[in-house]
Amino acid sequence: MLMEKTRYSHYNINYHLVWIPKYRRKVLVGAIKADLETLIREIADKMEAKIEFLEIQPDHIHLLVSAPPRYSPANLINAFKGATSKRLRNKYPYLKSLPSMWTKTYYVGTAGNVSAEVINRYIEECQG
Repeated sequence: MLMEKTRYSHYNINYHLVWIPKYRRKVLVGAIKADLETLIREIADKMEAKIEFLEIQPDHIHLLVSAPPRYSPANLINAFKGATSKRLRNKYPYLKSLPSMWTKTYYVGTAGNVSAEVINRYIEECQG
């Protein structure tokens, strides 16, 4: 995982996000799984976040994402869960039988490290 840049910052912020469908139903299969992966990638692109790893299991999602510092983990998870829920439930009406697509809970962990080499490279880049 490399250091990323925005106009005003250099960062290496990586979040491991996990969330599950309501009642842990095994609905993330077939066409739903394919559409979900596409949606997650579209949302990440819009947020200028980089997906390092994405695994969709029938009853949960693991996502390792590098995101600019302007987004908190809560912003990220809410964007992924909110947009995917709306679009999947509109496309697949039987998902509306669940009171909501996703549970309110999620897991977030940070991943990454900063070495002396990374810090030195940052200092050199800032000095021009």
